[in-house]
Amino acid sequence: MRIRQRNLLGVIKPNDVETSTDETREIESALSNPIGTPRLSEIAGEGDRVAIIASDITRPSPSSKLLPPLIAELSAGGVSLGDVRVIFALGIHRKHSTEEMRRLVGENIFSRVTCMDHQADNCVDVGHTRSGTKVEVFKDIPEYDVLVCTGNIEPHYMAGYSGGLKAILPGVCSRNTIEQNHQMMTQPGSRAGKTDGNPLRQDIDDVSNLVNVDMIVNAIQNEKRRIVKVVAGDPVTAHRKGAEYSDMIYKVKVPEPAEIVITSPGGYPRDINLYQAQKALENARQAIKPGGIIILVAECREGSRDPVFQEWLSEASSPNEVVNRISKKFVLGGHKAAAFASVMREHQVYLVSSMSTELVNRMHFKAAPTVEKALDEALHDLGEDAQILVLPEGNDTLPVIEPKVPHDKSQNSY
Repeated sequence: MRIRQRNLLGVIKPNDVETSTDETREIESALSNPIGTPRLSEIAGEGDRVAIIASDITRPSPSSKLLPPLIAELSAGGVSLGDVRVIFALGIHRKHSTEEMRRLVGENIFSRVTCMDHQADNCVDVGHTRSGTKVEVFKDIPEYDVLVCTGNIEPHYMAGYSGGLKAILPGVCSRNTIEQNHQMMTQPGSRAGKTDGNPLRQDIDDVSNLVNVDMIVNAIQNEKRRIVKVVAGDPVTAHRKGAEYSDMIYKVKVPEPAEIVITSPGGYPRDINLYQAQKALENARQAIKPGGIIILVAECREGSRDPVFQEWLSEASSPNEVVNRISKKFVLGGHKAAAFASVMREHQVYLVSSMSTELVNRMHFKAAPTVEKALDEALHDLGEDAQILVLPEGNDTLPVIEPKVPHDKSQNSY
């Protein structure tokens, strides 16, 4: 794809931050110096049953890197591998194949530690958060003596950031609990890059009063999936420290919004389906002028993924109808449709994907076979001089509009 220089406002990527030359050493350092908790080898001991919550295949968490040092730390405390379970936090996502589990944790761990998927339909009630969410967690969770949550930290469109106690809620909760929590996405403050005053994140963090999570081990990665920093320790305190590192990478200053934004989630698995690609669209929204056009480039090899999500978009007469529908009754899957629709009612969104043209258009996108074709049409609609911003790592790039301060020439006058 070629863009004329006079049209190009910029190619915006995550900030270049120095990565650890030895990722294993970085993980070990975090485990040796946890924030707000004793070391895991001091928490867990002989005879303790330990559950490690790991992200599912739709997430870019480096579980295969995090788990070996983590399990070595448990072994140093006297924990037997036979007493360790890895539980994949599915939320409402599909189950894994055996091969996918093996790929997520690595052959060395998979061959020695029992791995299993969380079951959203097999949960137990552990109480209510302060906002009233009834928390139902996978029935095995309360039976473990020690609970460790792993994950990665990056901006999240409604929880502020991924990571932390998101491994529990929504990770290993029932559909009912996830719906109650996610309906807070419509409240002010539930947005990317925000933790204080974010009602949805506060609801997630309240789980710490109901489920005893002994430690989180979260990675902050750059767009190449190299570990920049690892934080371990208290589920809230360590998470906030990780969010600070995340900001150094993902919050990117943009001098002005553009008329056209071209974005991509950043490749597989982030564009595994349309449902997951929404994050790139939401971030693009932060950098576009009213009435501007967004070109979303996502393979979507698994299609839309969620039948409710697809039905809400494809059967609505307009994006506005979807937004109005979620305000009347919150439904999981429908919430993601509403997130797309809230952008599409303000902006034309082209979708370049492997999905059928007929379905894409029915879902209120404008299907395009190539980025070049979508861009040609966008320039035709908005004018040949329209300013273009490119976000190739859209899931990992949170644009922050910060106009350049004009230079005061009077200070240099004589």
